[in-house]
Amino acid sequence: MQAGFQSAANIPELRRRITYTFLMLAVYRIGVQIPTPGINGEALTAFFQKNAGTLFDMFNMFSGGALENFSIFALGIMPYISASIIFQLLTVVIPQLEALSKEGESGRRKITQYTRYATVALSLVQGMFISIGLESMAAPDGGAMIVNHSGWAFRLMTMVTLTSGTAFIMWLGEQMSERGIGNGISLIITAGIVARMPAAIAKTFKMVGAGDMTLFFLPILLVMMLLVIGVIIFFETAQRRIPIQYAKRIVGRQMYGGQQSHLPLKINMSGVIPPIFASSIMMFPATIGGFIKVDWVQRVSSYLQWGSPLHTAMYIGFIVFFCFFYTAVTFNPVDVAENLKKNGGFIPGIRPGKKSAEFIDKIMVRLTVIGAIYVSAVCVLPTILVRQLNVPFYFGGTALLIVVGVAIDTISQIEAHTVMRNYDGFLKTGRIRGRR
Repeated sequence: MQAGFQSAANIPELRRRITYTFLMLAVYRIGVQIPTPGINGEALTAFFQKNAGTLFDMFNMFSGGALENFSIFALGIMPYISASIIFQLLTVVIPQLEALSKEGESGRRKITQYTRYATVALSLVQGMFISIGLESMAAPDGGAMIVNHSGWAFRLMTMVTLTSGTAFIMWLGEQMSERGIGNGISLIITAGIVARMPAAIAKTFKMVGAGDMTLFFLPILLVMMLLVIGVIIFFETAQRRIPIQYAKRIVGRQMYGGQQSHLPLKINMSGVIPPIFASSIMMFPATIGGFIKVDWVQRVSSYLQWGSPLHTAMYIGFIVFFCFFYTAVTFNPVDVAENLKKNGGFIPGIRPGKKSAEFIDKIMVRLTVIGAIYVSAVCVLPTILVRQLNVPFYFGGTALLIVVGVAIDTISQIEAHTVMRNYDGFLKTGRIRGRR
């Protein structure tokens, strides 16, 4: 690993890209600390402490703590992610968008432009609802109001501020992807998640000092964390390779084809989309219960509290459902089989066309079952650690999947740069295969 960093430092272009990426991340973290005007910071902090475990927690995690501070980046990059997911699903449903996506680079640029417009629209709508909601919120136990001066002036200022912040983050991410290293949007989310780690580590040592956690338990916890990270790396890079044989063709006096290849299928084809959707749905009852003081609403909210058996069972059920749903939307075995047939490829022992599509679909279903079990286990891990082992921070879940996945993709890009320039690569003993 040390030799890999030295090789990366010896490449001027790669060194510039890494430096540029860190500078842009620093700009993002500075913006997280700039508050939106008109907010009572102390009342907002008390409100978040009171409403821990609701939908606000997930948004706060993806914004890197910007929502808790209600900074100019309070919306984070979530509107852009939501718009991207919406257009990705619409591409399968709307024929015009599907045809546009197949036009190559120009079509993808057009869809990206539509995604940006949708991001601005979503940011304006979310900014409006957030500003209206904040006007009715106050610190717990009859504390001060969160908004100093309510009215349309505050609402319009909040809408413009939050939308501008999201647009700026979107621009930062695109610049990092183009001029830096790795995927800019993913790196911004990762930076926000990692920024909360020092506080978790400090809280752990504070518990050890207070006697709430034994010193003997710390190395066991560290080994378990490394083991979980290793399992995630294995599953995120694991592939089921279906052998492909291409028929020989004679064009003029030359023979083409006849070579062997493979069709790689990922175990976790859906990535982190299922736990994000499942978390959003499962956090709604707790969020609604914090605002509506009705008996039956409070009872339902208590049954679905984070960590309860019913909550865990429903959470796993939603993850499994979205794993199959998103995989079915984004991966079409019929199209894969048709493309193989058009290019003269076939699976040995399987007839081209319909039979190949059925064979690929059967394998994909089995892989999705394994992937859904793996994602569910990682996402339920924080419940076990916090509830059963009294660990003072959330380890696992969507955040860990994002951090490890982004790290794999980023190291893969660094590896590609070093190998392309005739270096030994980032790692001496092997190659980083990546997730794609």
